[in-house]
Amino acid sequence: MDPDVLFVVGLALGVLSIPAVVSSISRGERPRIATISLMISGAMLVWAISNKPGGYPVEAIPAVVAKVLRGFT
Repeated sequence: MDPDVLFVVGLALGVLSIPAVVSSISRGERPRIATISLMISGAMLVWAISNKPGGYPVEAIPAVVAKVLRGFT
């Protein structure tokens, strides 16, 4: 799989998992599924960064997201 696609999917999964974690904690429950999805997101990001020569500089992230989204349209 292309590291850029995996990076964007991992980034989106991580961003979407944060409200689930906060919601579970505020209700006094254990955030099991949200924590698992955060761990999967982290693994995706680490794999993508380690397989992309030079990694992903912070200023290149919007361009990578745009490139991946352009590929799906």
